[in-house]
Amino acid sequence: MGLGVREKNAMAARAALEISEGMVVNLGIGIPSLVPNHVKEVKNILFHAENGILGIGKSPPVGEEDPNLCNAGGFPVTLERGGSYFDSLTAFSIIRRGLLDLTILGALEVSGRGDLANWIIPGKKVPGMGGATELAMKTKKVIVVMAHRDKYGNSKIVKECKLPLTAKGCVKMIITDMGVFETTETGLRLLEIFHPYTLSDITQNTEAPFEAADNLGFI
Repeated sequence: MGLGVREKNAMAARAALEISEGMVVNLGIGIPSLVPNHVKEVKNILFHAENGILGIGKSPPVGEEDPNLCNAGGFPVTLERGGSYFDSLTAFSIIRRGLLDLTILGALEVSGRGDLANWIIPGKKVPGMGGATELAMKTKKVIVVMAHRDKYGNSKIVKECKLPLTAKGCVKMIITDMGVFETTETGLRLLEIFHPYTLSDITQNTEAPFEAADNLGFI
């Protein structure tokens, strides 16, 4: 289902809380690209993009975009002091060598085991997988930020992914417009609920089984 600006920024702000000082972080297109706008009091972070940037800053003000500076999705970005550009070969070498601490990306489906499907809907034209598989398999921690339900109202957190997988068991945290989940050895655990939703709302709209944390939070 379509999300408003408020919901998107709330999700990006929650994802930003998972970033620690000194991390190298890759951001997917869409909501993840808003994360740099919400990082506070955390220093020495390097945001990475597969098209060849290390050191992405906040989104540029309207009218001040640099047409030669964009992220992997083609959207304009800024560059922090000390940031650098390089070719895609170098960008993918950073990923494949396991040098990324965190990747924050979108998804079409995530299973209760942390399986990820985010690159294709069969029968629909897509530009390609891009760096999705490398990011999912080689990054130390993968966080998915996505709408809780699709445009038909169906849960995107599922028992088993029906769409082609990007990678198995890679997702460690799921942030939706309704709540925040973590994947564990025994299944999903609900950590936090976004206002104005309730535990009952999330239970009714989540296909995959989950347990609520003892210290369940409300944000």
